[in-house]
Amino acid sequence: MYRYILKRIAFLIPTILGVTLIIYAVMNITPGDPGRAVLGPGTPQADIDAYNESVGYNDPFLVKYKNYVKKMVIDHDFGISYVTKQDVFKEIWPRYKVTLALSFMGVFLAALIGIPMGIKSAVNQYSLWDTIPSLAAFFLAAFPAFLLGLILLYIFCLWLNLLPSYWTGSFTGLIMPALAISIPPAAQNFRFTKSSMLEAIRQDYVRTARAKGVPERTVIWKHVLKNALLPVVTQVGLSLGSLICGAVVAEKIFSVAGIGSLIVDRITFKDEPIIIAGTILISICFTLVMLLVDIIYAFIDPRIRAKYTRTRG
Repeated sequence: MYRYILKRIAFLIPTILGVTLIIYAVMNITPGDPGRAVLGPGTPQADIDAYNESVGYNDPFLVKYKNYVKKMVIDHDFGISYVTKQDVFKEIWPRYKVTLALSFMGVFLAALIGIPMGIKSAVNQYSLWDTIPSLAAFFLAAFPAFLLGLILLYIFCLWLNLLPSYWTGSFTGLIMPALAISIPPAAQNFRFTKSSMLEAIRQDYVRTARAKGVPERTVIWKHVLKNALLPVVTQVGLSLGSLICGAVVAEKIFSVAGIGSLIVDRITFKDEPIIIAGTILISICFTLVMLLVDIIYAFIDPRIRAKYTRTRG
């Protein structure tokens, strides 16, 4: 299996190069320039041109892309921000860790809420344990995160006065943002878990186990759940990637200093080093999560593990 893991890790290289190329191409065709955005519209054109020249913005597209990739690979240098004149990695890394913490909290809450409720709903199909959560899941799956954030602000901050209304740098400041971004994925986890469980319950091996007198608890937890978890694991992994990208809404509402809000703010100034480096870190995290999902597949499904063993031999 280690060969498969190394192969997937090697896929990071073309992924990163592809991300940088796409972002560079998009930023190159968008109107505006960092000089005008940073210095202001009333600045003389000569000063704007001099600023753009000093940051290398006027270089040809392929030259800029080549220089950036060379610095990133050889010198591990993501460049200098056009706006703050600070090292890009030092500026985005603290915010990146905050976004990761927020996203992982959201994924954990979404899995903790959605998966057990999906199992309970599938086992008790057509009962109130199925009807009520199913209706709630259909409603919450399309509920916008910004509206959830405002509702949570009203309940936990203004009404109950239990949590701070903005991020204070502590764990409690991440509870409401994590809840706001976790509820829609929790509804999706519920639907995926329920449908996978129902499909597995109807299989012949389940009927055979029941006919042999195997206890129902053993049938559900040992036979049904293991086979129903594969699409659920995929859904959880994909939700983490979407939460890392979509956490900007919660970061804006609750004033969380995350990487998503930083990228959105710097788009206004066409701060290419910040935008590209932030996007690269997000793509690396998403790729690693997908690698982890594939590894979990092998531990859940013995057929996949056997295939890896044959490939290795």
